[in-house]
Amino acid sequence: MNTLISRSLGAFTDPGLTPTRLPVPLDVVVSHLQSLALLVARLYVARIFFMSGLTKLHDWSSTLALFHDVYEVPLLPPTLAAYAGTAGELVLPVLLVLGLAGRFAGAGLFVVNLMAALSLMADDFTPVAQAQHTLWGVLALAIALFGAGRWSADRFIRVGGN
Repeated sequence: MNTLISRSLGAFTDPGLTPTRLPVPLDVVVSHLQSLALLVARLYVARIFFMSGLTKLHDWSSTLALFHDVYEVPLLPPTLAAYAGTAGELVLPVLLVLGLAGRFAGAGLFVVNLMAALSLMADDFTPVAQAQHTLWGVLALAIALFGAGRWSADRFIRVGGN
């Protein structure tokens, strides 16, 4: 019993620098909670960006005007930025929902989010907008770093391929 308590306390206080084995029942619960958290993050981020892409697609002439006159996307001509941004907002969320190429989709949406944040003029970037972009960026980066989780096509492909 002391060993179980000691290992549990050690796992909860581990800063994550070295791998720690949790007791089996706790490890199963934590593993499922991690997968659930990654699934929720994937669905949330995917919805935000997909809806933004649909809005851009719905009124393409306004989208082009915004990219030419308002957004200051670094490194890309405005028309190319509009096409690339919209394509990223429509394709990457689908991959994210499926959990297919999850790390790629997370990294791609992190870049789309970063470009969106950088292209907003300082006057238009309110603290609320900054907080939203920060949240979306952190979630997309977490997916890129940790993968799509157990409940993803990536997991089924990997398991089936072994």
